[in-house]
Amino acid sequence: MSKLRIAFVIPTMDQGGAEKQLALLAIGLPKDQFDVHVFLLTRDGPRSEMLRSNDVPVTVIGKRFKLDPSALFRLKRCLQSFQPDIVHTWLFAANSFGRTAAWLSKTPTIIGSERCVDPWKRWYQFAIDRWLAKRSQAITTNSQGIVEFYAQHGMDRDLFRVIPNGIASRQSESIDRQQACQRLGIAEDRRIVLAVGRLWPQKRYRDLVWAAEMISAVDPLMTLVIIGDGPQKYELLRFRDDVTSRQAVTFVGHREDVEQLLPHAEVFWNGSEYEGQSNSIIEAMQAGLPVIASDIAGNRDLIKDQVTGKLVPLGDRAALAQATLELLRSPDQAALLGKQASRFIEDHFTIEQLIQRHATLYQELCTDAGS
Repeated sequence: MSKLRIAFVIPTMDQGGAEKQLALLAIGLPKDQFDVHVFLLTRDGPRSEMLRSNDVPVTVIGKRFKLDPSALFRLKRCLQSFQPDIVHTWLFAANSFGRTAAWLSKTPTIIGSERCVDPWKRWYQFAIDRWLAKRSQAITTNSQGIVEFYAQHGMDRDLFRVIPNGIASRQSESIDRQQACQRLGIAEDRRIVLAVGRLWPQKRYRDLVWAAEMISAVDPLMTLVIIGDGPQKYELLRFRDDVTSRQAVTFVGHREDVEQLLPHAEVFWNGSEYEGQSNSIIEAMQAGLPVIASDIAGNRDLIKDQVTGKLVPLGDRAALAQATLELLRSPDQAALLGKQASRFIEDHFTIEQLIQRHATLYQELCTDAGS
């Protein structure tokens, strides 16, 4: 049997969660069964190095502005040259341009991918989604909450295939507490609460800063360490300085050593307004950290309240502070939640499962297309 030719289309190869999952999938699909090519609609990014170093070709289409018709036709020509059996697109811009180009080039099987609940979309964007869904054989996603969101906006829930994110086994060399605190620029006696993610409104970091200020009034040794960068950086720094101290909340920017730092935290926070399936939560759970997160659709897929972590009402800063103080005062409960979280991730969120579920879907859809 000849190899299936898979064209992945995504806007960039930046450091986001969707880009990481695509890279893991593209690299991991068995090379004796699949011929994979990645097309970047807008520009290149740091995760491309993972692909190229594993002999996965990457082509940058170079879309210059939001409605760049030349990018659509360049992508169409590239697909006609590659002649894929499947075009699998990720994220809104690539879902729109990529599926249209695949349809125009008569690709036999077209798959979209929705990675997040997207309340920012306007009516016309949902109209585009619905039109392209009718020309797709499937839409992959990582969360049942996303299925429900798009079903409420008129898309056929039967099109969706839920495939949870995959995470690699922990591979970094461990570091000791002193090293971790030195890297973060905090004293060794601090009790660390970690939050990791892009600094932008979806993540609601203002809520986390306020909750940290509440805790610091009771436990002055607690420090919230926020790892990440983004467009809200300077606004959040000013906000932090207005409401609390740098000892209570510290911003350390984007870091490549998060895996090594996680074991040295007491608690992990996520206060997002919406998520698909948070890679940062999965990584924290894998490391055995108790996670306290906002009670939203994507987080509920990962956290069973009081079993694999704690859920608190969205935006409830007092509830977040109270739940955290309970764990800081009860290390046995925190350790149990972390242990159960780690086991849950090990059982359900491996890279091997991610790859096998996609491979099975691709084979199934191509068999249906050929029958």
